[in-house]
Amino acid sequence: MAALIIAGGYWGYAQYVVPQAEAQTGLIPYKNTQVVAKGQEIYQANCAACHGDNLEGEGNWKQPKSSGRMPAPPHDETGHTWHHNDELLFNLTKYGIARLSNNPDYQTDMPVYDGLLSDDQIIAVLAYIKSTWPEEIQRRHDQMNAGG
Repeated sequence: MAALIIAGGYWGYAQYVVPQAEAQTGLIPYKNTQVVAKGQEIYQANCAACHGDNLEGEGNWKQPKSSGRMPAPPHDETGHTWHHNDELLFNLTKYGIARLSNNPDYQTDMPVYDGLLSDDQIIAVLAYIKSTWPEEIQRRHDQMNAGG
């Protein structure tokens, strides 16, 4: 039931924020320049310290740090962010990996943004990130969101 409520909220948000002239698939309004600009501001204030000013992530991001935790991955086209659909990206950002993987002992440097950022702010950050990807990756990501 909660998933239906969340999905309905996403749909309503996308219908309100995304200009109807822009064809788009998924929850992330990456073609809406106002949302993207707001997302860039929020990203710089909350994400860039670890994920990089230019979405480049931390070096050697595929190998655990000495702490055993994984470095912050890039969110540009060289990373794996675009391999995940909009719903998963939103939920990972809002609730964290530990909750989504049902592993409360999972250790990460990534904060849980539930209560720190609103749903609209999280979606705006994801819109900014996706807006920076090459068109081919955006298209493939849209196809993934459409179930194709």
